[in-house]
Amino acid sequence: MPYAGIVLAGGAARRLSGVDKPGLVVGGSSLLSRAVAAVGGADPVVVVGPRRPGHDGVVWTREPVPGTGPVAALAAGLALVAGDGVVVVLAADLPGVRKSTVDRLRAALADADGAVLVDAAGERQWLLGAWRLAALRQAIPEPPENASLRRALGGLSLVDVPAEPGESDDIDTPADLERHR
Repeated sequence: MPYAGIVLAGGAARRLSGVDKPGLVVGGSSLLSRAVAAVGGADPVVVVGPRRPGHDGVVWTREPVPGTGPVAALAAGLALVAGDGVVVVLAADLPGVRKSTVDRLRAALADADGAVLVDAAGERQWLLGAWRLAALRQAIPEPPENASLRRALGGLSLVDVPAEPGESDDIDTPADLERHR
């Protein structure tokens, strides 16, 4: 089944002194490259964030006011996806995300609005999921700037997909980065 991919690659990385998180290299690949590879079968692959070299074949966009949160970034990405199919949404700071992650999320979607990866602590990873486009579009508040992602998406019908070890890890701090290098 065809699907679109949206990779959220903005953010201020305050806990990492403002470094470009998607550009961080883990295991020989940038975090952005890992996210783009995970949605490699998507059409289109939309990256929301500053344009970075070396990612041919993706569609770049930015939210109207950069820095106004993931809901605004998601809305900007959704504006470039046509139709009413499925979209996989990923953050660009996930060193353990793989194509098999995306495949499991898509397979779990069934009749639900979304399938979201759940970490070992039982926490939903809102930026690691597969969504029905129509439901996702309807859930985005107006205006999307500075809106809560959990509040926007939490009312949708969801399937929780247990994460495999390391799959839901993200890099937010220098300690996170060292653990994955």
